[in-house]
Order: sequence, then structure tokens, then C-alpha cells
Amino acid sequence: MSKVNLFTLLGSYPNTLPIKEGKVPSDLVEFEFADVKVANKGFKPLVREAKFDVGELAIVTFLQAKAFNKPYVLMPVSVVARSQHHTLAYNPERGELTPGGLAGKRVGIRAYSVTTGVWVRGVLKEQYGLDLDKVHWVTFEDPHVAEYTDPPTMERAPAGKDMAQMLLDGELDAAVVGDKLPDPKLRMLIPDSEKAAADWAEKHGNPINHMLVVRSELSRTRPDVVRDVFRIFKESRDIAARAGDKRAAQLQFGLEANRLALESIIDICVDQKLIPRRYNVEELFDDTTRSLA
Repeated sequence: MSKVNLFTLLGSYPNTLPIKEGKVPSDLVEFEFADVKVANKGFKPLVREAKFDVGELAIVTFLQAKAFNKPYVLMPVSVVARSQHHTLAYNPERGELTPGGLAGKRVGIRAYSVTTGVWVRGVLKEQYGLDLDKVHWVTFEDPHVAEYTDPPTMERAPAGKDMAQMLLDGELDAAVVGDKLPDPKLRMLIPDSEKAAADWAEKHGNPINHMLVVRSELSRTRPDVVRDVFRIFKESRDIAARAGDKRAAQLQFGLEANRLALESIIDICVDQKLIPRRYNVEELFDDTTRSLA
């Protein structure tokens, strides 16, 4: 039997490089990787055009895609997962600031529905008692899912504005800047972020950024292919973990292993009115992907 060619959206991380480098062989699957340097640049084509057979996708984008009946089903494969507390930054040269002191402040975020920002807002509300409605959120991009409309209270930054520069210039009081601080003048807003993140993970699971999705029709008609994709990603993760990559070692596979984090992000999305109802975790999968472990 000839291999099934899968047009695939996938970033290059320690846990995925073994796949891209051909170190995990398969008799069933041939991946054709999209020429996308940063995976999130492919999220819109995935959910708006159904462009890929398999792809990594931000978990909030998937939940919104499900709400609008996009033709994909979740696989219990974490591709990117990390703590989120360190992603919120401020400029100390313009005065000290605390997480609870963001009420009335201007906070930048790439898009209102971007997964890192959704997690950060959940953290600010639960761990620091912040009333999210009292924060002035400033966005820079549209949602990935075209049918979703940002709340009318959102402000769009002027075209061409850079979020980090706005933070440095005092046009923003804080911003969700991502995994690394974009300027040495900036500091993480949440104090002792590692301890705070560990406390969060113990209660809610390690926050998931991206998981794997597969075209629903493929999962229905070729469960053998989907099972092999799961095996390939798991073996690739294991190779990276054995090589000492700590983030790879923390990536979870299987529904039960991801249940706590998925329940948490579903609850947060409902609270922030990003999805219309609370899904059961089992609803995110189909008969094929639900049983993968």
C-alpha cells in the first residue's frame, strides 16, 4: 500500500525536529510540510480555508473553530505547552506595577483570542483577583477564526504600531509579549513567576498552547493513519526528552493526560465569552482520536 501524503502545518521544535529530519520512520504516512517559518502564521489558513490535513493549532483557536463547525478534530497530542506567567511584561522606568493593579490600565495583546493572552487573563482573574472588565485591552490582529467577533470594548492599535515600542513609550502600561522579553528595559509583571506558575499547574495542569488537529474526514476514513501520526509524534517527543529537553519531557499525550488543562482552558474561554458553551473534554475528539493513548 502506498503511503498517505499529509499536507502538514508544523513548527520546528525539539519535539518535532525528529519528524522533520526523518528520524521516525513510517510505512503509512508521508508528511508534506508547509513552508511556514512560524506555525501561528498558518492558523488562519487552517481554520478559514481548511488548507491542511494535519496541523498544530492553538487550543483556543481550535475551541472557536469547533464552535463554528470547522472540519477538524482534536488529537490528544500536545505540541507546545508552557507556563504563561512570565509572558506579561511592563516598563519599570514608568513606575512600579502589580498584577492586581492593572485595573484601569492599558494592556496590549496580539489578539484578544490568542491562547497565551487567554491563559494570562485567566491567571490574573483567579490568582490575583483582577476584574478583567476594568482593564483596557489593546489588540493588534484579527482573530484566527473569521466568524468570531472581538468584544466591542476592545481597542485596535493604530496600523503599524509595535506593541513592545508602545510599552517602552508609555502608550501601554503592560503587554503580553510572549516567551521572551523583547527589550532589556522590560520586566516580567508577575513576581516570582516560576512559583506562581507551579502553583497554577498543580491545580489546573500545565497550560497547553498548541495541540495537533486532523481533518475530520481523514480521521473517520483512515483511523490507521491517524493512529500512526499519534505514534510518530509520541516517538519524536520521546527522542527530544531523552536528549534532555525539559519542555519536551513535559508534553502530554492521551486524553486523560491532557484532561485537567483542557478543562481549565474550556472554563476560561466560557468565562471570557470566547466560546458559546462549556464543552465536555470528550466532545473535542472523535471515536478514533479519543482512544489514542
